[in-house]
Amino acid sequence: MSEGYAIELYFDPSLENQVLKAWNVFARRQISTKLINTESRPHLTLFSSSSSFLDPSKLEPILKSFASKHDPLPLSFSSIGSFSGDNNSLFLSPTPSLSLLHLQAQIVEAVKREGVEIGEEFRQDSWVPFCPVAVDVARGRMGEAFSVLRELKMPVNGYAMDVGVVEFDPVREVLSFALGNNNNLES
Repeated sequence: MSEGYAIELYFDPSLENQVLKAWNVFARRQISTKLINTESRPHLTLFSSSSSFLDPSKLEPILKSFASKHDPLPLSFSSIGSFSGDNNSLFLSPTPSLSLLHLQAQIVEAVKREGVEIGEEFRQDSWVPFCPVAVDVARGRMGEAFSVLRELKMPVNGYAMDVGVVEFDPVREVLSFALGNNNNLES
């Protein structure tokens, strides 16, 4: 049984490859392998629910309609950061744009209308957009991990091209739709 579901924004191949390069460096240096091992895709999480009772089939028409009304979105990852705690994580942070913030708010409102409770971290005034690049980093290796990210030529630019739903843990893409296109790209 799944631990929950997330709605994620996926990138164009060039931007995705830049993030994957960082993941691979972390894996080669044995700093963090979880993102690769779980077969996750580089992404921004727009919404996540740890409720296994969320029915992803209810999200399909919402996301299909949403994707058809939104064009690919330019993104510029201009800074790096970390979340401390039990799963020391590092991430790339996009420069917040009104279009990105508006897109996330629209997704959350659509999910909310379906009766899904929205956690504080995904509310419009609380959401922090980030693209994870390393998770479960040992405390003693955080400095080394930051050094890896500092070698990345910033900003890293590209486009958000798809919106999808994943089930987790383990990570499994349930469905995805291309932005600006009404064709289903289910895996």
